[in-house]
Amino acid sequence: MRGRASPRAPVTDSEFDIIASIFAPLSKGASGAFSLTDDAAALPSGDYIVTADMMIEGVHFLKSDPLDLVARKLLRVNLSDLAAKGAKPIGYLLTCAWPAAAKRADIELFADGLAVDQETYRVALYGGDTTRHSAAGAPLTLSATFFGAAPRQGMVTRAGAAPGDDLYVSGTIGDAGLGLAALQKSEKFSPAAREFLVCRYRLPDPRITLGGALAGFASAAIDVSDGLLADAGHIAETSRCAITIAAESIPLSPPARSWLDRQIDKNAAYGRLASFGDDYEILFAAPPRARRAIEMAATVSKTPVVRIGAAARGEGVRLLDGSGREITVDESGFDHFSRR
Repeated sequence: MRGRASPRAPVTDSEFDIIASIFAPLSKGASGAFSLTDDAAALPSGDYIVTADMMIEGVHFLKSDPLDLVARKLLRVNLSDLAAKGAKPIGYLLTCAWPAAAKRADIELFADGLAVDQETYRVALYGGDTTRHSAAGAPLTLSATFFGAAPRQGMVTRAGAAPGDDLYVSGTIGDAGLGLAALQKSEKFSPAAREFLVCRYRLPDPRITLGGALAGFASAAIDVSDGLLADAGHIAETSRCAITIAAESIPLSPPARSWLDRQIDKNAAYGRLASFGDDYEILFAAPPRARRAIEMAATVSKTPVVRIGAAARGEGVRLLDGSGREITVDESGFDHFSRR
């Protein structure tokens, strides 16, 4: 029997240590659960891939965020997980715990947002549960469990990267983190830049078409939810390899590039951009022989894809400056149990 901590002891482990030590043993015997080391699981038939994500007011979205956009973000963060696995979305289960003071109009606005993206992504609600907190001040708490059709070539896991593989990322990095900073008024931007960045934070763009096109070519993949460096670390750990990322190769939007240009310490700024969460782009590895196929997948899906680094023997993730020197980063990404 596992040794138990004192019931009064505070949680000091990281989110991922807790998953590995407490919950992963419960997946024993379920080969498609991959010992809880991935963002999704393959059901025994192999025909479906499932994933689940929570969103809590004050942790994953702001109290001031419009509820229709909160609903759409909830769907999109789950769709992003499926995209990184190469799956075609089908539908979802939804659970909601509403604040004690929630009004019918709040719930209707939330449902309006669900309806918009259900039509956009051609998915449907299959069931779930709805309740309300009894305690005053308890936050809106949401969870969705999505399922999709597995690609013919099989699910793309985190575990397939090999030394010599190229590392790619879709879209642009750091926008959502800057958008959150704009909402929290810790960074200032022009009105147009602020609007773009806030939209990237509130309404990510799951790369479903690209994910499906990468199946069979990508050796490992993950969506960038915790931060580029943190999620590269998940691939490195699960694939048992090292990953290097060239900071100057990281794709940036014009507003993010403008922000970077204003920073005195460029290396520290690259570190921040590579550590922000909520980008929901696809980070993936592929062998060099697949470069042409990757270019075609990007073209067909109309999604920008940039080669930003490589996998090698060893362990861990290194962010390198233009001279090949490692950039020291204090925090590589988001961890639900390390933030206070």
